[in-house]
This record gives sequence, C-alpha cells and structure tokens, in this order.
Amino acid sequence: MPTDASKKTVPDLLAIMAALRTPGTGCPWDLEQTFESIAPYTIEEAYEVADAIERRDLAALQDELGDLLLQVVYHSRMAEEASAFAFADVVDAIAQKMIRRHPHVFGSEAERSAGAAPGFWERIKGAEKDRAAVQPASVLADVPVGLPALTRAIKLQHKAARVGFDWPSLRPVFAKLKEELAELEAALLESDGPPPPERRGAVEEELGDLLFVVANLARHLAVDPEAVLRRANAKFTTRFAGIERKLAERGRTPAQSDLAEMDRLWDEVKAAERKR
Repeated sequence: MPTDASKKTVPDLLAIMAALRTPGTGCPWDLEQTFESIAPYTIEEAYEVADAIERRDLAALQDELGDLLLQVVYHSRMAEEASAFAFADVVDAIAQKMIRRHPHVFGSEAERSAGAAPGFWERIKGAEKDRAAVQPASVLADVPVGLPALTRAIKLQHKAARVGFDWPSLRPVFAKLKEELAELEAALLESDGPPPPERRGAVEEELGDLLFVVANLARHLAVDPEAVLRRANAKFTTRFAGIERKLAERGRTPAQSDLAEMDRLWDEVKAAERKR
C-alpha cells in the first residue's frame, strides 16, 4: 500500500494521460482513440462500478471507480486537444451545478431555512433548461439515446408521467402486459421458434412493446429493472454452474447431457439453495 507521500494525485493522472496522448512519444493505441471508440469502454466501466456495488466488494469498487475516473480524464484530454474544454472545466461545471441545484445547502439564509421542498431538483433543472432553450423542446428531449434500453424506457416513462401521461395504478399496467403478450403470440402465428423472414419485423415490434410495458411495470413498482435483471442473471449463472458441477461429478458436460436431466439437476440446485 503506497504511503500518503507516494500516492498519485489527480494532477499526476492528468499528466499520465497527456503523456499517453503525446504524438511521437505516447502510446500508439491511446493516440489513435477517439470519443466514439472510447465511449463503449466508458459505458462498460460504469456497469463494472454497479457490479462491484451489487457484490458489496469495496476493494473492487475502488478499482472500478478509478477505471471510471480514467474515462473522464480520457474524454477531457481529447476535448482539450480539440480546444473544446479541459478536465478543470468539467470539474468547475459539475461543482457549479451541484451548488446551483442545492440552494437549501449553499444558498442564502432564506433558501437554507426553507429546506429541500419536494420536487425542488426537477424545478431547478427545468428552470435551467428554460434559460438555455432557444425553442420549446419535447418533454422527452433530454433522455439520452445511448442509455441501456431498459433504463431509457424508465426515464421516458417518468418524463411522460410528470405531465400526466401515465396509468393511475398497477391494474391497467397488468392489463396492458396481457394485451401485449397476446399481440406477440398473434404475431408469431403458428411459429414455434424464430419467425419466418416475412413475420420477423412484426414479431420484433411486438416483443419491443412487451418489454416496454415490463419496464413500465417495474416503474410502477418502484423497482430498477436493470438491477433486478442483473440479479436474475447472477442467479441463473450460479444455478447453471451447479448443473455443470453435478455433471462434472459424473464425468460429463452439459453438451453430453439432455434437457430432462439438466432440468432435474436445476431443481436439485434450487432445492439446495432453499436449505441454506
């Protein structure tokens, strides 16, 4: 573990990135990167932060937060090279925004005394957009297209709900879920597998509608669908590993088994989980 005196700082990290991006002496791979080529890594690192939190692994969280910080430094360096902005501008912008959006902490004595009234964050954000807008924008305009689809669905639905476009309770959401499932079944016709080419477009559209309603159900339940799906993925991974382990004890692999046997082993793994 490095001592306080030997620990690297944010200026050190900025200098390292500058060196990596210096033509002639820098890293060839780093030099050829662009905003577009780095963006997928930025998204991946954010997911790895979420994964470390989900696993409650604070050592991993420290590493993953460092990787995510590197992404900010990377994009900032490329922007500085393009004379657009630098890391210090990013820091200043977010610091100013946090101060502006927390008048109950950083504002006048009257604002601090008033406290955080319900909905204050959205009202301040709305006022900022009103000041910046050249022309009226759609209610949905500021929901980033690049978000994971489930997360974006939730945000789109939240925005629409704030202006009254929402179901009042869970019952109509379940009704819509059943409706969309029936429409998907109808689009499939008699197909018991991938749809024929002439039906694929209709099937994909109905499946998308069904997933959108599932996201809406999660929103009405105040549940993060990305988080619960990650947990479901982890549960599936653990249980399938149990099947593989049981088959390995018999000298075989899943490819050497069949569905009936693996179904039976799956039930055994689930039963063992309940006993723990």
